[in-house]
Order: sequence, then C-alpha cells, then structure tokens
Amino acid sequence: MAEHKQGSMDITAQERTFDGFISMVTKGVVVILCLVVLMAIFNA
Repeated sequence: MAEHKQGSMDITAQERTFDGFISMVTKGVVVILCLVVLMAIFNA
C-alpha cells in the first residue's frame, strides 16, 4: 500500500466547493430573514 503523509493531498477543489456552499447558505439565510421581516411588517 502507498504511504500516506498527513497534509500532502491537494484540496483546492474541496475548499472551493466548501466556500461556495457556505456563501450560498449565507445568502439563503439573508433572503429568508428578509422575507420574514417583510411578512412581519406587512402582516402577510
């Protein structure tokens, strides 16, 4: 079996995917909060 060295794997693709996921979740939460506030203001 090949010897594995801790921290030697290239993880740039995983980091980009994770950053995109966190960005999408953050934007989604902001949109949902805005909708909740608007619903509270206009009593929908």
